[in-house]
Amino acid sequence: MTTLKLGRRALIGAAVAALSFGAPAMADGHKVLDSIHFLIPGGAGGGWDGTARGTGEALTGAGLVGTASYENMSGGGGGKAIGYLIENAESNHGTLMVNSTPIVIRSLTGVFPHNFRDLTLVAGTIGDYAAIVVGKDSPINSMADLLAAYDADPSATAIGGGSVPGGMDHLVAAMVMEAAGKDALGVKYIPYDAGGKAMAALLSGEIAALSTGFSEAVDLAKAGEVKIIGVTADERVAAAADAMTMKEQGIDTSFVNWRGFFGAPDLPGDKVAMYQDALAKMYDTPEWEAVRARNGWVNIHNSGDDFRAFLEGQEKVIGDLMKKLGFL
Repeated sequence: MTTLKLGRRALIGAAVAALSFGAPAMADGHKVLDSIHFLIPGGAGGGWDGTARGTGEALTGAGLVGTASYENMSGGGGGKAIGYLIENAESNHGTLMVNSTPIVIRSLTGVFPHNFRDLTLVAGTIGDYAAIVVGKDSPINSMADLLAAYDADPSATAIGGGSVPGGMDHLVAAMVMEAAGKDALGVKYIPYDAGGKAMAALLSGEIAALSTGFSEAVDLAKAGEVKIIGVTADERVAAAADAMTMKEQGIDTSFVNWRGFFGAPDLPGDKVAMYQDALAKMYDTPEWEAVRARNGWVNIHNSGDDFRAFLEGQEKVIGDLMKKLGFL
């Protein structure tokens, strides 16, 4: 069984919280932190940026945090921000860094020298499942149909994705096919650098299916461009209730591209607890629900030791698959 999921309470978000050095004001009996500073390892407009700013918006709007500030620090596939937080740990007790699945993939491949164990694990907050889609006019209507086409002619049944070979879309496609009893090495994967190009390839038949994020798949399906033939969630997701999970179709695999928050190394326990408290309370606020719904996120909440166990499990599954595919 291949399983990559954030455990326990399913909740999604992305929050970076910054603690002030004084005790937080509690005059209203509600505020947990005076301030939060979010360190974002990529540029404006990306998934990390949206997660941090959306989390900050909800935390401050709900009154759980007084003020939130943001700092974009691109470079090294996220490695620059991680290195900065480690090297300047003592002066960054008020900072939370957002990250996601690439912190596992890129540390495995050596893109940067650190990994999640070098940081303080605060909480996983949101997630985006993966999906396999086909063109609206494709004769393929299920994973069984895709597998039958693959068995009939593997080289003519390519799967496309928006990430490089060895990236997330490729790994998800390989993971799903492996769980379906196929050899992941035999799957023909074609990368595209833009969604429009991938859609054109679907329509032209250059690829039989596309591996993509669930929220993107939902948007494409609502626009009438694709059919979702499989979702990597444990249970059906309300945003596309008609889309079957892989497990429903006998393919025992699940995957979520999580996003969550990390603190500097050796962050004092009381500060970690306050960050975790603020994030946990955020999920029950209308401010968070507005942000979550607007972004199409799935709530996935994993805190502390549960977060560590999840990351270690993901590291093993992804690492084993990348070795098989020749990327490690």
